[in-house]
Amino acid sequence: MVILIATSLAAANPVSLTEDADTYTLANGLVTAKIDKHSGSLASLNYKSFEILDPTRHRPQGYWSHTAASDQMTQRVTIDPKTNNGERGEVSIKGISNGHRMGSGPGGSVIADIEIRYCLERDLSGVYTYTILDHKSDYPATNLGEARYCAKLNDDVFDWMTIDADRNLKMHTAYDWNHGIVMNMKEARKLTSGVYAGHVEHKYDYSANQFDVRAWGWSSTRRGVGVWFINPSIEYLSGGPTKVELSAHRDATFNPEDKNAPAPPCLLNYWRGSHYGGSSCTVAQGEHWDKVVGPFLIYCNSGASPDAMWKDALACCDSETSRWPYGWVDGVDYPHQDQRGGVTGQLVLNDPQASSPRLEHLLVGVAHSDYDAPEFQRNPVGTTPVSPSSTSEPSFPVQDRARQASPLQREGPRHIDWQLDAKFYQTWTRADADGKFTIRDVRPGTYTLHAIADNVLGEFARVDVTISAGTQLDLGVLEWKPVRYGKQIWEIGVPDRTAREFRHGDHFWQWGLYYDYAKEFPSDVNFIIGKSDARKDWNYAQPPRIEPKGEAGLDPREDKITPSTWSITFEMSAAPTKGKATLRLGIAGARVDHGIDVSLNDQEIGNSGPLPDTGVMHRDGIRGTWCERDVIFDASALKPGTNVIKLHVPARSWVNGVLYDYLRLEIAD
Repeated sequence: MVILIATSLAAANPVSLTEDADTYTLANGLVTAKIDKHSGSLASLNYKSFEILDPTRHRPQGYWSHTAASDQMTQRVTIDPKTNNGERGEVSIKGISNGHRMGSGPGGSVIADIEIRYCLERDLSGVYTYTILDHKSDYPATNLGEARYCAKLNDDVFDWMTIDADRNLKMHTAYDWNHGIVMNMKEARKLTSGVYAGHVEHKYDYSANQFDVRAWGWSSTRRGVGVWFINPSIEYLSGGPTKVELSAHRDATFNPEDKNAPAPPCLLNYWRGSHYGGSSCTVAQGEHWDKVVGPFLIYCNSGASPDAMWKDALACCDSETSRWPYGWVDGVDYPHQDQRGGVTGQLVLNDPQASSPRLEHLLVGVAHSDYDAPEFQRNPVGTTPVSPSSTSEPSFPVQDRARQASPLQREGPRHIDWQLDAKFYQTWTRADADGKFTIRDVRPGTYTLHAIADNVLGEFARVDVTISAGTQLDLGVLEWKPVRYGKQIWEIGVPDRTAREFRHGDHFWQWGLYYDYAKEFPSDVNFIIGKSDARKDWNYAQPPRIEPKGEAGLDPREDKITPSTWSITFEMSAAPTKGKATLRLGIAGARVDHGIDVSLNDQEIGNSGPLPDTGVMHRDGIRGTWCERDVIFDASALKPGTNVIKLHVPARSWVNGVLYDYLRLEIAD
């Protein structure tokens, strides 16, 4: 009887595979996926008789930004469901570059062979997809721009979007968007109709931390169905556990005159992101490089409410994570579980000045060692690389391009750390409360072990950690002794690589908070150590003082821009007569021309130096590529009694500004 039940269950929803000249069709009784043989795009995804993808356009609506379309292509069945009793089916579409550019993503094309696969398994209401990029050693040098998977969804079905607990809402309509008023960025419109009339809609308000948000998507309050992207791992994503990227929004035409343009719900899975500091994937001539991105799951479900469907998607994410790495992936550089290794250990904090010995929210990971990417030229927004011969002006927000643009800067080799890397793989985990960690299922290789934690400025790093297949490397107890330059005099904030603990930090995901700064701080920030409250008296961002001529954000060309200067007042019972003092600045995001000017008691003491351009503030973010800048000065400049340090951020435009993570003053003993 048990055998009969098992046989019956095994026969449920088997996978079938059919094809014609243009498409492969994978079906299992729950979902039906049609794959375009000429590009590797998803032409159709059907669930419960609903077309999930946008049916109004002629081109496929589920696609990798770098498609496989090429003059030389192969299409093949990589897993035939007829050979496994309908357990699984998989198809492959591959384009051969032969040294020519492939794809046309937002960041341009890439010189690499591109293979795209789709896989369907029995009883699963979703389809897996992954892509493999292969740059042959005889191919010219190349630089990969933005790279992502995008799904344009059926607007007649989906009306509710869920990113996380803070962004879980019914969305505006295409009509609302098309009849809105363009604001200071082409991606921002003030809605004049619908339930959000008067609200400014901005796609960056839905950006997410890719380590924390692994299941996100759209659902329908009318049809009771949902569709979700599920990342079972971040191994193949850029930027590690602090990377923020676009995740979902209503797709938007940027032509305000087109009142009938399609604006379907949109889902995005960025593996090489250009926003909030971006990431790098540059390959030299003569270098062989390949990367397997995915597989990730496009999951369909049904439920009584958007919350019910979201909870089901989160449960599915947990299940997929436990199954990673997938045993059915074959024929590409994708080690199976028995071909991978791991590393374990315990980090302990050695810092006599720390308020607590505990490492809060400790993240530990292994990543490729730091390296210098080949020289290239990029625009100051940090989005689209351009050729060194190009002199065209980069694309800035509408209405204010010329006066916001900094000159294109020719850069030497760019130093790439784990925050910026999209070229290689990295694996991270959360440690327990005692600092113990286990990183599983790591590709064999030699890595640098990194660790970051709340309440600790900087990071821990250990180089030359070699992980072998089938082994778990035990590093034992590792002592983390953070850098100190002397006795701590005061601190502002929490070193957690975000500006979350400051004013507006708990609701940063809304357009235009920088316009409120001049009203909320009419005399700029004046923070008194020991008296002021960082949650109220220290703004999440230091923007310029923006005085709009009319409505805020409507026409930034008419805005009056005045640089802001913040003050930190503190008392010294006695002043040192010698030695060095160090103002340590943890920077969570910035866009400034030449750093932060620092003065003490109205005397200049230094500048932070150049800051990475991360474009966080105007994209309504709370974190970007993190860095520390130290301003060192003679401690004798301090005086007994009241001292005032001032932070001046130069500004020519409303996009200029700095987000502080943490500030600390130390004096050498």
